[in-house]
Amino acid sequence: MQEPAPPNSNLPEYSVSEISGAVKRTLEGAFGRVRVAGEITELKRYPSGHIYFSLKDESSKIAGIVWKSSASRLGIVPENGMAVVATGKVTAYGERSSYQLIVERMEFAGAGALLQRIEALRQKLLAEGLFDAARKRRLPLLPQVIGVITSPQGAVIQDIRTTIARRFPRHLLLWPVPVQGEGAAARIAAAIRGFNALPAGFPRPDVLIVARGGGSLEDLMAFNDEDVVRAAAMSRIPLISAVGHETDTTLIDFASDQRAPTPTAAAELAVPARSELVADLAQKQARLAGSLSRLAQGRRLQLAALVARMPDLIGLVGQARMRLDDRAARLDLALPNLMASRRAAFARLADRLLPALRANVAARHTKAASVLGRLSVVPLQAMLRERRTRLEGMARQLEAVSPLAVLARGYVLVTDETQRPVTSAAGLKTGQGLDLRFGDGSRKVEVK
Repeated sequence: MQEPAPPNSNLPEYSVSEISGAVKRTLEGAFGRVRVAGEITELKRYPSGHIYFSLKDESSKIAGIVWKSSASRLGIVPENGMAVVATGKVTAYGERSSYQLIVERMEFAGAGALLQRIEALRQKLLAEGLFDAARKRRLPLLPQVIGVITSPQGAVIQDIRTTIARRFPRHLLLWPVPVQGEGAAARIAAAIRGFNALPAGFPRPDVLIVARGGGSLEDLMAFNDEDVVRAAAMSRIPLISAVGHETDTTLIDFASDQRAPTPTAAAELAVPARSELVADLAQKQARLAGSLSRLAQGRRLQLAALVARMPDLIGLVGQARMRLDDRAARLDLALPNLMASRRAAFARLADRLLPALRANVAARHTKAASVLGRLSVVPLQAMLRERRTRLEGMARQLEAVSPLAVLARGYVLVTDETQRPVTSAAGLKTGQGLDLRFGDGSRKVEVK
């Protein structure tokens, strides 16, 4: 039995490929470039460099792809759980009857979510102590070399160069880095570590400036990166952050040793103004000179007061010299007078002692004669010889010390009217009377 022919229908008939192609064209034609907000999930990075992920919201999910050629220009580093806005094209994949979003650029979804992410990282680093004031290093007063980490193009580096040349010219070392976009954070962190790791002999900077101009919150995200903040906190070289405008704040500001509102202000912090230093030195010099003058004047007044209270040393010394001269003159006169008086006393003693000795000797002779009369002749003669020998010895000793013995040998003792010995002819005057004492008596004479 022959099957009945299908009923006539006005519906068009398509192949699977035709339907897939039509859907692809419809999607790409209707949407073109779109911005899709959602949370990243199921993210995978392939060795080829492509990135596959999904964007989801409360009820739906769409697949997303970042080709290797676009990954370096993406703007942020995507991670699971990150709320983003992806910019790209919607296209279909016919082999799987699916559609996906080919992403060319990605940014954080809304300032609120971005700020929440930054705040969470800030709290984490704060708990680790990376922002403690004790970690901050003092900036050098006048650095020899200044390292600058910024883009080589734009007004930032020119402002820094101009400001430093105007205030106090110093040697600048520029480490060029991108300041936003994919890979910027890694390059900035590497530059900070690179300056700290410069080998010996290379002009190592005394201070670092990390700077960029103003921009949106997304533009400044490289300076909120954890790796950049940790590199700034661990820098052994004092670091100044100057990111954005005065109202902008990034996490590197908390980790740096000094935060400047603008790149120009950072240059002003790095070096002092030469004119201000010269004026300050002149002021200090004037104050020092005034202080020294006042101190010297005070010391002069103290010295004058001390001198007024001190005795007249020159007068005292003069009086002492006069007394010394007087004592010396009196001593010159006293010694001869003392010797003369001693000689006269000795002569008088000799005059009294010699007759007594002679009388004593005569008495001894008389006594000896009487004894001899009573004793036998031989013993008496022996004893007499012994006594005579002793007596003659004593007489000789007495004669030796007697001044009269000296006179007996031809010497004369000359004295003036006051019985003072005359020892020099220079002091005698014509007509002056003198006494001459000989061994057997005295005679008066007159100087002719």
